[in-house]
Amino acid sequence: MNEGVKIFLGATIADAAARPLHWVYDPKKLKKYIKGKKEIAFLKENKSPFYSIKTGNVSGYNDIGQVMFQTIITSKKKSDILKNFKKNIVRHFGPGSNYYASLKQRKKYKKIKWKKPLNGPWIHQNFIETIKNIKAKKSITGGTKVNESDGFTGALPYYFLVSKNDKEAKKVIRTVANSNINEVYGLARLKIINLASQGAQNPVKKFIKMNEKNRYFKEVIINIKKVYRLKKQNHISLVRKLGKACSDPGNFLSATHSIISSSNYKSANIKTIKAGGCNASRCNYIGAYFAALKGFKNIPSQWIKKTIPAKNILKFI
Repeated sequence: MNEGVKIFLGATIADAAARPLHWVYDPKKLKKYIKGKKEIAFLKENKSPFYSIKTGNVSGYNDIGQVMFQTIITSKKKSDILKNFKKNIVRHFGPGSNYYASLKQRKKYKKIKWKKPLNGPWIHQNFIETIKNIKAKKSITGGTKVNESDGFTGALPYYFLVSKNDKEAKKVIRTVANSNINEVYGLARLKIINLASQGAQNPVKKFIKMNEKNRYFKEVIINIKKVYRLKKQNHISLVRKLGKACSDPGNFLSATHSIISSSNYKSANIKTIKAGGCNASRCNYIGAYFAALKGFKNIPSQWIKKTIPAKNILKFI
């Protein structure tokens, strides 16, 4: 269990590091915010133009993973996990939560000019749809309108702490994000991180080799090969072309470029933060990957101390 907890912790810390600069899409503003700063991770002052939470907390991308992690450690048996996960999603993100309170603020903002970030967390489209689908007692509850990576982040603790069975992993992903793109790219991330945890010399290339003839991952393999051809290009410039936004496949490709062009946890995440856009979601994949590949000692100790949810996760290491 320890190895899986460390991998999830790697994702959590990376998300928290990027969070104050989450969703800054204007490169000029981002450059201004970080100019002259020795440390751009864990900025004390929120610079996200959309929402503001205390530095050290995580975005919704990692928070769905926190809900799964808590579900795992509090469920008495494996067969209860998915059922309890759905209940906990509604409890954590639904009516009465801070997420729902900020959603009410958001609806008001649609009628006026957007002047400042919301005071509180930002609820994702997938979560809004998932809550409705859970309440409607649908068998597959994930959102279908966007192809974002919160299905992967929700499945990350389950995959490394409960089961690496493909069928089960797909089911968890679709509990949050119900589309083929969400499933395929989410599972690809999990398998690449797993290869890193198994000590593969080059996990991304090994994933290509293992799945070259697998029709399920055909598009993923084509896109990873494209990223390899662009490996030597400047990361910040390339992310503008590959995808700054939250949606796959662009989100996956930009994160993969950071992984293959970086040597360690800190440099890969700093590079990703500087690239802007939905950097927090990309950092979840990158943080988990380098925690798996290089181990717990690869994560800066000061970053661990600054991450609020890390305190609870560390109890299980």
